[in-house]
Amino acid sequence: MVEDVDRPTPDDDEVLVKVRAASVNPVDTYFREGSYAPGGLPWIPGSDAAGVVTAVGDDVTEYDPGDRVVATALGNDRPGTCAEYVAVPTDRLARLPDRVGFAAAAAGALVGVTAWQSLVARCDLDPGERVLVHGGSGGVGHVAVQVAAAAGARVTTTARPAYHDDLADLGADDVLDYGRDDLADAIRETGQPDVILDHRLDDYLGLDCEVAAFRGRIAAIGNSDPEATFPNVPAHRGKALTVNHVSMFNTPDVARVLGRLAALLERGSLVPQVARTYDLAGVKDAQQAVLDDSFLGKLVVEP
Repeated sequence: MVEDVDRPTPDDDEVLVKVRAASVNPVDTYFREGSYAPGGLPWIPGSDAAGVVTAVGDDVTEYDPGDRVVATALGNDRPGTCAEYVAVPTDRLARLPDRVGFAAAAAGALVGVTAWQSLVARCDLDPGERVLVHGGSGGVGHVAVQVAAAAGARVTTTARPAYHDDLADLGADDVLDYGRDDLADAIRETGQPDVILDHRLDDYLGLDCEVAAFRGRIAAIGNSDPEATFPNVPAHRGKALTVNHVSMFNTPDVARVLGRLAALLERGSLVPQVARTYDLAGVKDAQQAVLDDSFLGKLVVEP
């Protein structure tokens, strides 16, 4: 439902952003259905925004009205970004280079921070290592493929055959059909991964253990079964694997990571894919589509 509400007033450490684009993430639907608790209903959804600063708080010195910016980690402890204006703390904000479009920036914000936290911050990805990204066509997945490639890794990812060529164009060295019966063997043929990004632990954690290199690192970003665990604990222990549970909302330095992502966007090393765009009246449809539809990349709302 679209309603008229008062325009936010930025606090001392915030800027007011005129939203030009906001992306849709599965977490928005969790807030809506009550799986996660936002700040009380009714609630403005949306975690990402790209737009233009229109006002700054009294303590803000690093931004001025007219600056192009990108933000994320909103819509959880404060009203979100599917609105014409949003107040953003400066520690969740970064400058957006002139050559980067608002839709692409919004599409890459939350998923980009998630990919960065998973691969770089938590799994200490080194150049030349092998990375496995499950679900490469998804929001996090297609950005993680690009972040890993930009870091100098060799990237294997899984996806439907319809997306294989696109993911190769985005930097994947090997793209495999996740539905094949011999998936574990096919992954090992590309090289045992040092780092694995897993968005469905209850489906793939056993496979991760089977294919990972010795001392491999797994970034765990999602599961549907709260009791997901290794089906073979001795095998996990024998490989000395490390599992890192990652939540974008726990990132201690969102602004710094957004700045790194903005640099990748500017030089074309990161190109978030926008599958479809919606207006504010279409947010409900976009949230349903993010759960039900198959597409490459992200859905974006343009107020």
